[in-house]
Amino acid sequence: MSSDSAGILPDATQRNSPNQDARPEGVVVDLLVIHNISLPPGEFGGPWIDDLFLNRLDPDSHPYFAKIAARRVSSHLLIRRDGKLLQYVPLHRRAWHAGASSFNGRECCNDYSIGIELEGDDHSSFTGPQYSTLARATKQIIALFPAITPERITGHCDIAPGRKTDPGPRFDWNHYQQLLKTHP
Repeated sequence: MSSDSAGILPDATQRNSPNQDARPEGVVVDLLVIHNISLPPGEFGGPWIDDLFLNRLDPDSHPYFAKIAARRVSSHLLIRRDGKLLQYVPLHRRAWHAGASSFNGRECCNDYSIGIELEGDDHSSFTGPQYSTLARATKQIIALFPAITPERITGHCDIAPGRKTDPGPRFDWNHYQQLLKTHP
């Protein structure tokens, strides 16, 4: 897996979320944030995550969607349960994934972070293909943004405590860190 200077991962299926903008001038990307998402909650597959990130989620399709259809959110990457990688925002641009957030006292994590969503929830284990894809994508991101070190990889729960719980208690941080050391 390699990427081009525009921050596009060629192994990713490209989507173009309108929910992005330029990062602040001179910002150094030095944080990777891992999330989970399932739409509707607890259900996997289907077009709903795409629809949310592309501003086309029909609020009448499911009762839960009425609460979130107007939100303008995105992530740089999504990893489906089967390990398929989708990219919504080029890595050099700001995706709207973290919301109100702070890392080590520094506010506005969207300004200086890359966001990766894993299709999942707090109650389900993530899959082997997801971990493999996550490790490969992380290594590529670190190659492009060397200020992202293992200490600067975190969960959404850590940058928005009390507001967010993802990637959740079922995310195996030790397995992920081991894959970063050993996975090609």
